[in-house]
This record gives sequence, C-alpha cells and structure tokens, in this order.
Amino acid sequence: MKKYILGVCAVMAFAVTTNAQVKKEDNKAKTEKLTKQQKKIISSGSVKIDDLYAYQVYGESFDINKPLSSVELGSLYDNMKDGDVIENVQFKSTIESVCKKKGCWMKVDLGKGEEQSFVRFKDYGFFMPLDGEKSDIVVHGKAFVSEISVDKLRHYAEDAGKSKEEIAKITKPQLQFNFEADGVYLKEN
Repeated sequence: MKKYILGVCAVMAFAVTTNAQVKKEDNKAKTEKLTKQQKKIISSGSVKIDDLYAYQVYGESFDINKPLSSVELGSLYDNMKDGDVIENVQFKSTIESVCKKKGCWMKVDLGKGEEQSFVRFKDYGFFMPLDGEKSDIVVHGKAFVSEISVDKLRHYAEDAGKSKEEIAKITKPQLQFNFEADGVYLKEN
C-alpha cells in the first residue's frame, strides 16, 4: 500500500510541475516585430570592449557581440511603446544609481539627460554592489517599456533613499524604459 501511495504522489507531483512549466512558458512576453530602425540600431552596436578582464560578472556570463552605447539604447527606446519587448539586447553604460537596500535594481544612463533606463535582474537572481554608482557596465537581457504606478514609483524612490518630501511629489504614473538583465559585467574601479 505504501508503494502505491508513494507512486500516486510522485505522479501527481510530476503533473503539477509539468503544468506549472507550461503555464510559465505561456506567460512569457513575446518580442514585438522590430522596425527597420530598431533592427539597424541593434545590428550596428558601436561599442568595443577591449579590457574584459577588468570586469566582474554578475548573473550569467555572456558573449559580448556589438553592444549598443547608452545613446543607441536610448534611440532603441524612442521607437517603443507600452508593452513592447525586445529580447537579446546588449549595451554598455554607466550606473547612475543602485537600490540602497539590496542592490536589486539600478538606473543607467541613456545619453538623454535626466532620462534613464530602470534595470532589474532576472528572477531576482543576483544583485549589484550598493556602491556601484558611476561604474561602467555591459548588460545583456531584454528591453521593454511599461507604465509604472504611483505606489511602485514611491517604493523605488524610498529604496533610492529619497526624502519624504520628494516621495510625496510623486502623484502620476509614468512610462518607464525598463530592462531585465540576465547578466551584467561590472568594471572594477
């Protein structure tokens, strides 16, 4: 009887696991069809990394192949709207700010003044050093645009160490240039 019960439990566990995997795949964001301009930007990444040995790997390592500059990444976002996703993007930039509690997100320069890309890490699988500001990085993952709620914006402002007055000024949702990184190379200073 014990063998029968264990066998039934094993079959049920397998069925639940298999079903969860199928649902997870069904929920994956699909890459939108790229415009000619976006294809041109991605294929013409202009940055060369000569001193990769000076970088520390966070998350998954990846082969660097024509990463975009921060300005090119900004141009890529220019042609995107809420819900658009472009996968397999690489870029080189500078960390402008990092979550001060865990290092679970960072904002990076887009070469557009105040406008930045908000980078989170795939499956909350790794974190950046809390003192990583102004460090050079090479990032791999997917770029997307989404509307961020007031509550979430206030949460991120709190994580960044903003004052209560600055947080209270956040009253409207905003469109945000996002990036989900599966790997980051951080240049050792």
